[in-house]
Amino acid sequence: ESQYNRFILPGGLGQLGQGLAKKLRSKYGRENVLLTDIRIPDKSIVKEGPYAYADTLNYDAIKELAVNHRADWLIHFSALLSAVGEANVPLAVKVNINGMHNVLDVANELGLKLFIPSTIGAFGTDSPRNPTPDVCIQRPKTIYGVAKVHAERMGEYYHHRFNLDFRCLRFPGIISCDTKPGGGTTDYAVEIFHKALSNGSFVCNVAPDTRLPMMQIDDCLDATIKFMETDVSKLHQRVYNINSMSFTPEELAHEIRKHIPNFEITYDVNPMLQEIANSWPDVFEDDNSRRDWEWEHKYDLSKLVEYMLEGIKKQMCIQKVA
Repeated sequence: ESQYNRFILPGGLGQLGQGLAKKLRSKYGRENVLLTDIRIPDKSIVKEGPYAYADTLNYDAIKELAVNHRADWLIHFSALLSAVGEANVPLAVKVNINGMHNVLDVANELGLKLFIPSTIGAFGTDSPRNPTPDVCIQRPKTIYGVAKVHAERMGEYYHHRFNLDFRCLRFPGIISCDTKPGGGTTDYAVEIFHKALSNGSFVCNVAPDTRLPMMQIDDCLDATIKFMETDVSKLHQRVYNINSMSFTPEELAHEIRKHIPNFEITYDVNPMLQEIANSWPDVFEDDNSRRDWEWEHKYDLSKLVEYMLEGIKKQMCIQKVA
């Protein structure tokens, strides 16, 4: 079995791709991780390692890159997120479904391993919500969710039919201080920190009691690498939930007030976002991940809040100097 330990990350300029590339490069070497996307990256990204243009809607281009880079992993991040997808359904179908098919077929044809992230958004109002297990009724209510369920099922099918090494983790809302929110329903939980520090108040677009699973980004990225490195004999399924905490905007604001006592939160609920959030799990059950590949989270709510406030403060200082 050829083992180059070389990775290609389509759609890699988003919240997860850049962070994962950094961690993979420090472990496997700078040149062995190729970040791809459809826009011109910042200079800082190009300094960190190889970058190429790749449109996942072009099968031949993805295949050519995979061969030239001698990849053995494709890590497929290209997708329109939940709120953006609802605003442009035809484009979401193209990118999130057709693009995924191309990546799946390239991986299968070249015998590569394939990781595709899934989401709390892959569940719907018929799913058990507290807790939501790995296997249950899904029936999501957004094109983002429908496309993710499709990716999960296609990946499982290619595994059983063609023995493709397909792996998938369902992520909660991911909280990071490094990248700007990208049109997801859980983005309030990133924005709230920026507003808390810049003007001491925040207008939240989901209701105060909206409980959603969340995770700090390093937990998410470390989990991804650990899961990809896990020996195949330990995996009893191809799609796993992972979780670290669940909270509401009200609980998050309460925790922020421990650091910024006068912080104020008000609510201007966006009906579309609220409808999406109401269809998602309250709490993710991840017992199988903890058992099969020894997943453990490091960040709880209080650590998450400290990390976000410190990280954003640093950025604000840097911007002032600049």
